[in-house]
Amino acid sequence: MTVTSSRVVRCPQCSTKNRVPDATHGTPRCANCKHDLPWLVDASDTDFDQIVDTSKLVLVDLWAAWCGPCRMVAPVLAKLSVEFAGRLKVVKVDVDRSPQLAQRYRAQSIPMLLFLQDGQVVRTVVGAQPEGTLRTMITSRLDAAGEPRA
Repeated sequence: MTVTSSRVVRCPQCSTKNRVPDATHGTPRCANCKHDLPWLVDASDTDFDQIVDTSKLVLVDLWAAWCGPCRMVAPVLAKLSVEFAGRLKVVKVDVDRSPQLAQRYRAQSIPMLLFLQDGQVVRTVVGAQPEGTLRTMITSRLDAAGEPRA
């Protein structure tokens, strides 16, 4: 199955609206100023593997709409996707709509955050974490992967 969905993202640098594909092997960049764009997408049981197929660090958020802590983490992840644009892809998975993924990653408590590098889980975090803690975790993973700092 080929993933062809995308979303419109406003460039944080020049405010140009850009269509960003959910799955691509490159890094999404603004068509106008060429600045890296935030990469925050939704995935499901059917398209997850294609969406996380990237050389970039992927942060998977296993969440549910009824989960209060999940709703607290969501804006933090959106902010971090902008801060780490070009180096991080944030993938949100609603466990109620994607039970196979919840089972695959043994999500018994949410929010559950998975850090994936080259498709492999390199860190799992259960529970809502403060923004600074998540930023440190992301920076640490990027440093371990040899990603240059922005």
